[in-house]
Amino acid sequence: MIRTLATLALFLTAGTALAHGPTPQKVVQTVTIKAKPDAVWKVVGDFGGIAAWHPDVAKAAWTGGNTAGATRALTLKSGGTLVEGLDEWKGPEHTYSYRMSDPDLTALPVSSYSATLTVTPDGDGSKVEWMGRFYRGDTGNEPPENLSDEAGREAMNRYLGDGLKGLKAKVEGGPTQ
Repeated sequence: MIRTLATLALFLTAGTALAHGPTPQKVVQTVTIKAKPDAVWKVVGDFGGIAAWHPDVAKAAWTGGNTAGATRALTLKSGGTLVEGLDEWKGPEHTYSYRMSDPDLTALPVSSYSATLTVTPDGDGSKVEWMGRFYRGDTGNEPPENLSDEAGREAMNRYLGDGLKGLKAKVEGGPTQ
């Protein structure tokens, strides 16, 4: 009996010691826009031009154009700065991928993210998909609520969703919200 209890205690202790940190999170936002993919891409395809259509971005500073290695620093209206690097830009396919360079937990409560934005035909218009993968802001085993998986998902969903609403309004000429 003592041996069984000792084995059980060792097993439970080992389970606690083997606990791991965060798991990758993913959010996907889409919007349908009443414009051909080339017209939508003309607006969204410029990696450095996000401030022209994303309502949460106060200003953008960028270098490198639309080539791998380009960077942009986005100052958000709510505070904080997102520094991002372009990994891949495929103009003919209407898609690009990028990642956060330096975390700013006041801008988004995530420790890192990568994202892909893609424009595809959808009937007479276009579908824009913006997908982000990330880890929560605090990668420890017991993060505070404001840096949890849920907080990261909510913030990324809001940021991507606001951006797509802004893009739709820019291309179609309607209100952003």
